[in-house]
Amino acid sequence: MNLTVCYCTEPPSGARSIIAQVNDTVVTLEWSEPLDRGGRSDLTYSIKCERCGGSSCVPCADGVTYRPGQADIIGRRVVIRGLLPHTTYTFTILAEKGVDAVGHVSPASSTVNITTSRDVAVPVSGIKRTKASETTVSLSWASPSQTHHSVLEYQLRYSLKVTKKHKVKDVYVSSRSNSVVLNGLARASQYQVQVRARTAAGYGHFSPFTTISTLPDVEVPPSHLLLTGVLVAVGLLVLVAVVIVAVFCFRGIKVYIDPFTYEDPNEAVREFAKEIDVSFVKIEEVIGAGEFGEVCRGRLKVPGKKENYVAIKTLKGGYTDKQRRDFLSEASIMGQFQHPNIIHLEGVITASCPVMILTEYMENGALDSFLRLNDGQFTNIQLVGMLRGIASGMKYLSEMSFVHRDLAARNILVNSNLVCKVSDFGLSRFLTENSSDPTYTSSLGGKIPIRWTAPEAIAFRKFTSASDVWSYGIVMWEVMSFGERPYWDMSNQDVINAIEQDYRLPPPPECPASLHQLMLDCWQKERSSRPRFCAIVSALDRLIRNPASLKITGRLTDGPSHPLLDQRPLPTLSQCRSVSDWLRAIKMERYEERFLLAGFTSIELISHICTE
Repeated sequence: MNLTVCYCTEPPSGARSIIAQVNDTVVTLEWSEPLDRGGRSDLTYSIKCERCGGSSCVPCADGVTYRPGQADIIGRRVVIRGLLPHTTYTFTILAEKGVDAVGHVSPASSTVNITTSRDVAVPVSGIKRTKASETTVSLSWASPSQTHHSVLEYQLRYSLKVTKKHKVKDVYVSSRSNSVVLNGLARASQYQVQVRARTAAGYGHFSPFTTISTLPDVEVPPSHLLLTGVLVAVGLLVLVAVVIVAVFCFRGIKVYIDPFTYEDPNEAVREFAKEIDVSFVKIEEVIGAGEFGEVCRGRLKVPGKKENYVAIKTLKGGYTDKQRRDFLSEASIMGQFQHPNIIHLEGVITASCPVMILTEYMENGALDSFLRLNDGQFTNIQLVGMLRGIASGMKYLSEMSFVHRDLAARNILVNSNLVCKVSDFGLSRFLTENSSDPTYTSSLGGKIPIRWTAPEAIAFRKFTSASDVWSYGIVMWEVMSFGERPYWDMSNQDVINAIEQDYRLPPPPECPASLHQLMLDCWQKERSSRPRFCAIVSALDRLIRNPASLKITGRLTDGPSHPLLDQRPLPTLSQCRSVSDWLRAIKMERYEERFLLAGFTSIELISHICTE
């Protein structure tokens, strides 16, 4: 006789310790697993959503979305979007196992009530085409009613409507009114358009897609064909000229998009950063500590491509949603840049733990420490070549309307060929008290690196490409002094006071006068008087083409000096040929007549004074 033994299981108990995070109209639910799993491992969860008002509740609308899903959830975290502002919701988490449906057993449930934020901009609707041509479309939409905040601006997102097999990048346009004109569109084409409003509380949700189209060609009567032919010929000549100018003036230039303007920050990561399979990466060693975790060296081997070294930034465990967003924002920024003097993003790993950002590996590390290790080992022409690369990268960033805000030699990386690349594009920097990055807390709050920051950025938080130019001047000084600390051991307040009195750093030892003059140009008090990065690149190119100009050292102009800033050693008596030379070297030439009248007419007599 065959006996079959059945092991019966009980229903699991309910989910525990539900944590609800409300961000405007987005809710994130996290929970702990039941105390009793019911004796089975196939435990899943589902979410029930109800919108409550007064004494009754109704099921949530179809527009509410759940990630990773609403049912058969294996993990213990769900992000819920599409909720209404200033509305109370009840979420019920059902703990289920594989046999529950067969046994008709009601799953255990746990409930949490939340209310969404009241200050979120309400969705915009009713986008209409008011006017159209072959390449232009005028749009308008209804202004949303705001009971708490007025609308500061609208952001419109549009893209060419194509098949699902193709992907077209979205274009973003801002407008302070509820209308906009889109130019440069393709003839007889359809576009998908969305719009959202921004209030003091931030951006609202994008509206549903609206399809608009440009006009097709207009038929020309036969009687006008000859005139049209002549006009077309003339127009083509003009168009060719315009295209040639445009190609040479604007080739490769695009506008940087701030990832924090995205409703879903993960959307920016998906658009600008490539997801890499974790199995393609091998971590070899830890090479440093980053803002959010460790920095490692590793190897990346993508099938079909050559294996290469990469630098890997990791996000340490126990992070919050905000820390994850801030960490990945640097990848969303780097992914928009393609330039030989900007650090290259290989991709990100977000589908597994730890979350990682992969960039090209720079063998020689940070520029400041690299120069200190190789003090005096490079010629002026090599140093100018490094400066030219940094300026070229910054020229590219400024043309994309990107402001770095923290340009310094510590944020420049150097590869094995001495190519310098701008790095560190994290917008949120949490600087600790014992950080090696000197900071100063301004009256507006927050910390900024004083020694590299322009006066208007310190005083008014006015960061522009011109303030980046000021920082570049400090980087020039760091390079020519082989990694010396700007302003030496002066306090932050001493630096601020000296700059306000128009004192500037003196030329480093053996620094070409033309380079120090370029530094002084970068340190002009009026930001409009500072050179642009394109002019800096041109100036450095001229110096590279004329190496003899780099042999002239000292000051080109007699600008104001400051005893704290002038750290060059005084000459010894043996280095001076006369009393006049000695007094001039120690900046006391105005006392020459008194020395001579007192009988001190030779260096030998002066040496006796010093000895006695």
